[in-house]
Amino acid sequence: MPYFDHSATTPLHPNVERIMGEVSRLNFGNPSSIYSSGRKSKSIIESTRRIIAEAIGAEKEEIFFTGSGTESNNMVLWSLIFGEKKHVITSAIEHPAILKVIDSLASFNIESSILPVDSNGLVNPADLKSAIKPSTGLISIMTVNNEVGTIQPIEELTKISKEENIPFHSDTVQAFGKMQLSVNTLGAEYLSFSAHKFYGPKGIGFLYKKKGLKLNPLIIGGGQETSLRAGTENISGIAGLGEAAKQISKKLDERIKHLSQLESFFVSKINNQFPNAIYNGHPKHHVPGLISLSFPGHPSEIVLAKLDRKGIELSSGSACGSGIIKPSPVLKQMGIPDEQNLSTLRVSFGRNNTKDEIEILVNELDNIING
Repeated sequence: MPYFDHSATTPLHPNVERIMGEVSRLNFGNPSSIYSSGRKSKSIIESTRRIIAEAIGAEKEEIFFTGSGTESNNMVLWSLIFGEKKHVITSAIEHPAILKVIDSLASFNIESSILPVDSNGLVNPADLKSAIKPSTGLISIMTVNNEVGTIQPIEELTKISKEENIPFHSDTVQAFGKMQLSVNTLGAEYLSFSAHKFYGPKGIGFLYKKKGLKLNPLIIGGGQETSLRAGTENISGIAGLGEAAKQISKKLDERIKHLSQLESFFVSKINNQFPNAIYNGHPKHHVPGLISLSFPGHPSEIVLAKLDRKGIELSSGSACGSGIIKPSPVLKQMGIPDEQNLSTLRVSFGRNNTKDEIEILVNELDNIING
C-alpha cells in the first residue's frame, strides 16, 4: 500500500519498535525510585535527553519531555498568563495547537497580533517589527508549515526578537529530519517537537527551553522534568524517541537528498501529465518531499476516496482536522480561491518511498483527472 502522508505521521523505524519492546519488557521500574530498576529507567531518560540535545545543538538541561508537540506549544503559550507582558504575536497559518490556544488566552486578557502571509505562505519580517508593542511577551511562528512546507525566515525573525528582548517560540514539528536544525542558528528560546513525525512513537514529544528562562507547568504533581511536567515518565516512548532521533540524525544529508530526489521525480511527472496542476507554497524555501498541489475542478475528497480504493494514502492538508472536508484556513490566508483550495492534495514522502510507488500514484491520478 503506497503511503504518501508522512507529514501526518510516520511508521515506526524497525529499531525504534525493537527498542520500545525491549524497554517495555525489561525496564518497568519507576524512574523516581532509588532502587536498581528505577535507576535503570532514569538512565534511559537521561541518555535520550543527551541524544536529543546533541541532535539540535542544545545542552541536555534544555530538553524537556512532553506528550506531544501540541503539549509543548501549550506549555509555552499558557505561561503568558503568569507573566507581566500580556501580548503575543503569531502568524495566520499556524497549527491549531497555536491559534486555538491564543483564542483561549483572550479570556485571560492576553492580547494577540496575527501576522499575514504572502501568496507563498511567508511572513514578512517588517510586519513582525511593526506588530511589536511594549507589552509583547512572546513571539510564536512555526519553522515549517505543515500543509505547504514553506520554511519561514526564522533566523531573520529571531534577530528582530532579540533586538527587542522578546522570547521567541517556534513549532518545529515539521522540520526535524527534513532540514538541518541548530538552536544556535535558529536563535529561538523555545522549540516544540513530536516523535511520530520522524519515525518515533505517538504520544511523546519534547520541548527545547533555553537555559535560564522560566516556564510554568501545565501539569502539576510529582515534580518530574524538574517540576515542569509532572507524571511518571513514558519510558518506552522516551527510548523510542531517542532511537528515532539517533536514526534520523546520523544520515540526515542522505535522507534530505532522498526526499529531494523523490520530489523532483514526482514534480517532473506531474508537469508532463497535468499541465493545469497548480503548486502551493514557496517554490524554493520549502522542505523537501512535501508538495501541496491543486487540480482545479477535481474536488480533493473525491480524488482521495478514489485513491484510497486503490490502496494509495495521502491527504488534502493537515491531518489534525481530519474527517472534515472544508477550505483549508492556511490556503485561505495565502489568498488561494476556494475552488483551488478544495481541489488540493498534500503529498509527503518518507524514507521508504520509491520512484516505482510514485509511478503508481501518478498513473492513478491520470486515470482520475484525465480519464
